[in-house]
Amino acid sequence: MGDRWHVEVDRSVCIGSGMCVNHAPDGFHLDSARQSHPTAEDRDAGEHVLAAAEGCPVEAITLTLAGSGEVVFPPEE
Repeated sequence: MGDRWHVEVDRSVCIGSGMCVNHAPDGFHLDSARQSHPTAEDRDAGEHVLAAAEGCPVEAITLTLAGSGEVVFPPEE
């Protein structure tokens, strides 16, 4: 069984670019105010969700391992 990720979007940082939806249309949606929301808070780890987080121009998306809380993205400095 693969890793599960907890997906969070900091809507105080989100600028509504829609890059997350472009990279992972099944993983994110924009609300009427163009704020990003994960379609599921916990999901199987996947390249498309990681690409969405990496592609966010303001790093509003945080991925952590479900259960342990270990940070997957963004990388710690």
